[in-house]
Amino acid sequence: MLLVVASVLVYLPLTLLAPLSAVRAEVDEWAPPEATSTSITWPAATATAVGALGYEGVLDSAGSTDALPMASITKIITSLVVLERHPLASGEDGPSISFDDADVARTTELQNTGGAFAPVTAGYSLPQREVMEVVLIDSANNYTESLVDWAFGDDDAAFVAAADAWLDAHGLVHTTVVEPTGLSYDNRSTASDLVELARIAHADPLIREITSTRAIDIPGVGLVENSNELLGLAGVTGIKTGTLRMAGANLLFSAEYQVGSSTVTLIGVVLGSVDHVVLNRELEATLASVAASFREVQLVSEGDAFASYTTLWGEEASAVAADSASVLVWRDEAVEGEVVADEVAVGDEDARAGDIRFTVDGEEVAEIPLVLDDPLEDPGALWRLTHPAELLAPAA
Repeated sequence: MLLVVASVLVYLPLTLLAPLSAVRAEVDEWAPPEATSTSITWPAATATAVGALGYEGVLDSAGSTDALPMASITKIITSLVVLERHPLASGEDGPSISFDDADVARTTELQNTGGAFAPVTAGYSLPQREVMEVVLIDSANNYTESLVDWAFGDDDAAFVAAADAWLDAHGLVHTTVVEPTGLSYDNRSTASDLVELARIAHADPLIREITSTRAIDIPGVGLVENSNELLGLAGVTGIKTGTLRMAGANLLFSAEYQVGSSTVTLIGVVLGSVDHVVLNRELEATLASVAASFREVQLVSEGDAFASYTTLWGEEASAVAADSASVLVWRDEAVEGEVVADEVAVGDEDARAGDIRFTVDGEEVAEIPLVLDDPLEDPGALWRLTHPAELLAPAA
């Protein structure tokens, strides 16, 4: 009798108070979306390249990889070099720039040679911002030279040296600037360098604001209309045209498109098109095909189950996503998801069960916690008392 009582006194606490082993997960692998491959409709130009904000380098390109004449795209570089010496924030007018007889003479010379110009009068002045608006919106060569003279003095070498230093600092190693307007055929760049220039220009609030302006009235100059006739069409938001008689029509561009819940900002360049009418028409098709090459992938929705847990006493729970996530994918980029499901303890109120990690082309883009949809509860006294073997067996 004493032996029975002793056995019971040992058995009861041994079973009723025994710790429960952590419960392992059965993992359901995440199924990747089917990859897609799309083709780009390229313009019949000498060179074209396209990139996107948030993506490094060039997404895709066609045509020549040589350094080609930039024409008035040069004025973007000129403006950024001037801003490095005379910074000007969006909303500021900046210091006054005065015009004299030399500026008038320069304008007369440009009229005779056919270069783009805007009216100028000796003795009047404009703030730095308005001069830059004439330079970038109207593409006036005379105002470009006056802006550079104001910033660097009447010394072409000083500007060229500053431009060289700026290009080197920004890694535009295939770009050459010998004068500020783009009239020289020796102002050259590659399509890939110009994609990076578009990225830099778009990142500057003042340049972005000015180059997206369709028209503006400048005192003493009159109505200045943007030379970029594609602005406001086909999603185009900027940046700068360029034209040289023997080199064709150029456009450094930015454009915005909605892809699912994401806004995609494309940047790029077309060099050496027949003219701007052809360039604009063909670029619309190019931009549409590039935008269509992006897709939004729903990685996971809140509540999606990725692992299951079953206790020895038959209680079940699932590890579900604690949040939703989606990602923007370019063409056939590989999207992968790795489910990491942890063992969970019975009665754990935290109910954290691991996570699911997503990568696009090997780069992690999201990590979503997994949580139990229902905490696992203790089996109770009756099960404990009637299942000593399962309860006391060593963990596998």
